[in-house]
Amino acid sequence: MSIRAITDLDVAGNRLVVRADLNVPMAEGRVSDATRITRFAEGMKPLLARGAALVILSHFGRPKGATDPALSLRYIRDDLSRALGCPVKFASLDEAGEAAAALQPRQVLLVENVRFEPGEERNDPALAARLAALGDIYVNDAFSCAHRAHASTAAIAELMQATAGPLMMAELAALTRALEVPQPPSVAIVGGAKVSSKIAVLKHLVTKVDHVIVGGGMANTFLFADGAPMGRSLHEADEVETVKAIRALAAKHGCTIHLPPDVVVAREFKARAASETVAANACPADAMILDAGPAAVAAFRDVLAGARTILWNGPLGAFEMEPFDAATVALARTAADLTRAGLCVSVAGGGDTVAALNAAGVTAQFTYVSTAGGAFLEWLEGRVLPGIAALDAAPTAA
Repeated sequence: MSIRAITDLDVAGNRLVVRADLNVPMAEGRVSDATRITRFAEGMKPLLARGAALVILSHFGRPKGATDPALSLRYIRDDLSRALGCPVKFASLDEAGEAAAALQPRQVLLVENVRFEPGEERNDPALAARLAALGDIYVNDAFSCAHRAHASTAAIAELMQATAGPLMMAELAALTRALEVPQPPSVAIVGGAKVSSKIAVLKHLVTKVDHVIVGGGMANTFLFADGAPMGRSLHEADEVETVKAIRALAAKHGCTIHLPPDVVVAREFKARAASETVAANACPADAMILDAGPAAVAAFRDVLAGARTILWNGPLGAFEMEPFDAATVALARTAADLTRAGLCVSVAGGGDTVAALNAAGVTAQFTYVSTAGGAFLEWLEGRVLPGIAALDAAPTAA
């Protein structure tokens, strides 16, 4: 790709139209988790220090093209001001042209929720032109929105010099390192409830990595395809042919698929339910598989021990409930230990994955943890992301 980083340009005296993802959780009208705001601000402060002015665009919630006062970005203004260390002006899109024109170097304008505009999700060129008129250089710093062909992520990049922000560049570098040019041996850990929701992910991964560890309800479907009884376990009996196709593709590309040799079962789906460990092909008729067993953890650790690249998406069991978080936590700590020792690069992403790593207390020890959600999953599927393609094809000079 020929994407330019904003950090490589002389930004002094320029107004940067920055697409951010400031869609943060709220509680009682206040930001309850400012992580996204803080991470975004850390990348923007050096640009402000170099004399740029910022015009920030973001969505918030899903207003579907209508103004909803409850989804106004004005509620995050104070948090953004604190994170950037400077006052942040605020304006509706109708007011933004005049407000942006008045900005001086090192000043910041936050524009109202772009999804209040009906043309945003239609990738409307007219709306993109209004947004482009707010500044001199476009900066997409929202990888989490890159799978959307919206006016503020795609069409705008055709109208002005377009670049990637620090968070976008970090995400692209990490994902490229883990999936496009992984240092072998490479291992992908793929968990979650259903094979059907990750068919494209699995089919793409087995062509890219040396090993795939399958966990969660997905592993149940693989085991079922081998004839293992499922009892009351979550599995997809109608995806046996899909499993066969994934295995054939893996064999063609020299990728080894690893399944748990033993599992933890219980009769109740609740925290601290009575449980037992059985062979993967011996689930009792009245029980359900809720985690990988200790022999599985040992086997999976052996696979990770020789890895130079680890890519993780999805938990190995019902990690939200003890004791069915054991396999996920154990393997997460193993990956973190290997990363900390400098033996591998580890990249993880997906909502449940991030929650699981947080629960294991190892998020900060991974090389990179993506919070991008849908965009991360589509990257794993090998899809072209519209926001990335738009930057790649964008004008490189004003």
